[in-house]
Amino acid sequence: MIRTLVAEHVHLLRIGLVAYLSQEPGIEVVAELEEGDRLVSIAAAVKPEVAVIDVDLPPEGGATGAGLLAQIVPACAMVLLVGREDPGHLSRAMSVRPLGLISREAPVELLTWCVRRVASGRRVVDPDLARTARAIDENPLTHRERQILRIASAGASTAEIAAELSVSAKTVRNHLSRAFVRIGARNRMDAIRIATEREWL
Repeated sequence: MIRTLVAEHVHLLRIGLVAYLSQEPGIEVVAELEEGDRLVSIAAAVKPEVAVIDVDLPPEGGATGAGLLAQIVPACAMVLLVGREDPGHLSRAMSVRPLGLISREAPVELLTWCVRRVASGRRVVDPDLARTARAIDENPLTHRERQILRIASAGASTAEIAAELSVSAKTVRNHLSRAFVRIGARNRMDAIRIATEREWL
């Protein structure tokens, strides 16, 4: 039996996931959590072979708990669930280096297959998440440049961006100029277009 722990945010709880896994031959759900504050202590007690963890798990996020879990119960293979439109959480999930990285929107059948696969030591990465991960890896923009372009994409002026970030207008213009050079953009609108198309924002 594959001893499995499932930790998903109550608001994002996949209807039927635990029930589905529990009915699958060869899989036993030994713990179910809706918050991450007891993730490590429970995992240490029940010693699951596989932990399915939502990166949105409160209070600190599932990636944080997964990182601690990797240290405390190193034999436990992890499957992290990430939203397709959440590059920030994806970056944090990737830093944990889980065996499984699956979209939160994936069907339960795929998750079940993933649990079996990582339990045997094989890696599973959702193709859509892999594409987003490559875009993140290749992003030449700094955090501040992304932040400024993101605000600018909503139509904010230089002065408005400066006020929101509590910096000077000159600082905003300098960051924008460097961003244009990094990505080969002609102007602000071109930079926003390029960064949006390549999922750098």
